[in-house]
Amino acid sequence: MRKYIAVIAGILMLAAVNFTIYQREHLLEQGSVVLLELAPVDPRSLMQGDYMALRFKVARDAFPGFGWNDVKEGTPSDGHLVVTLDEHGVGSFKHFADATPLAKNEALLRYRIRNQQPKFATNAFFFQEGHAEEYAKARYGEFRVAQNGDMILTALRGADYQKLGLAQ
Repeated sequence: MRKYIAVIAGILMLAAVNFTIYQREHLLEQGSVVLLELAPVDPRSLMQGDYMALRFKVARDAFPGFGWNDVKEGTPSDGHLVVTLDEHGVGSFKHFADATPLAKNEALLRYRIRNQQPKFATNAFFFQEGHAEEYAKARYGEFRVAQNGDMILTALRGADYQKLGLAQ
């Protein structure tokens, strides 16, 4: 009996993992491209290789007056906000999500509050060791965004809106 339970549990775990992979692949293929302006820091992690710590201007605009990205106590730990997209697809904070339908030039973004700081999909961009100079010019994070606000960071872009590094 235990053997059957273990096999069924294993199959269910594999199904859940594969479904999550499918959802992410679908988001990469079908998600809208939204750029968020960066305010990056470039520390070096000896344990994880090279990476760029990311902060986003939209977070500073949505949560003003609490340090760079510090969030006021009592702010919901998860939520959505609406950004207005300019002609290059760069999102600017408009308001926190409500029941109002989105306009054509707006996108819904999911945020999470962790350690008193808002996070949009990730707070770091990892790149191949020795390629830090290629990413030092980053001005925007490129995200694929689903209609429900889920998002994946897919690349970094420079001031000219061109992809940087190996993602070109």
